[in-house]
Amino acid sequence: MGRPVRVIRIVQPVILVVLPAIMLLWAWLKLPSAALVTSVCACAGLVPFFVGFEKSRRRARDLMPVVILTALAVAGRLVFAPVPAIKPIIALVVMGGLCFGREEGFMVGALAMLVSNVFFGQGPWTPWQMFSMGLVGYLAGVLGSHGWLVRRWSVAVFGAAMALLYGFILDTWTFVGFVSNANAANVLTTYATGLATNAASAIGTVAFLLPIAHSWPRIFGRIKERYLT
Repeated sequence: MGRPVRVIRIVQPVILVVLPAIMLLWAWLKLPSAALVTSVCACAGLVPFFVGFEKSRRRARDLMPVVILTALAVAGRLVFAPVPAIKPIIALVVMGGLCFGREEGFMVGALAMLVSNVFFGQGPWTPWQMFSMGLVGYLAGVLGSHGWLVRRWSVAVFGAAMALLYGFILDTWTFVGFVSNANAANVLTTYATGLATNAASAIGTVAFLLPIAHSWPRIFGRIKERYLT
């Protein structure tokens, strides 16, 4: 691993803490050009992960898990489009990070949102979605590497928490993009409006994770051992 890659991997967790803090603070305070500034921050936050992934010089076969899981996540979002809030995408992103690592998890999450928005619609919300879903995959990779997501129930609880986190961040985008008067009542109304959707997303994520949380890591583990090492 070259020095630039090591530096980028040190920067990545800092970006994941600092940029969301800046975005949320700017959004809540409704500072000038909040929608533009926070979208630029989200775009900037994606750069170290894409650059680090590219600089790591992975073999073509090492990219296949990212490609396959991204395709499954996109397909799942499309197939379940008629069902409000219930999508397998967060479950698949969690599996990507858990089974293949933090950078792979981030890439699956970010690319899944970018590609699927070709069908659902691109806009200033896309960087927020990419960064937020990438964060889900990255955190799954971090916790998985420390052995904290071994049992099925722990994976399910983590998935539910990630669904709520993703929904919270996207509700913040709603507040930034569509609420002009920043006061406590509007903040509470914005997050309360999204609460039912976020809860349904968390329940759906658990439902998708429970059948695969135990078997997929073992299956992907054997694939990694046989073909990717």
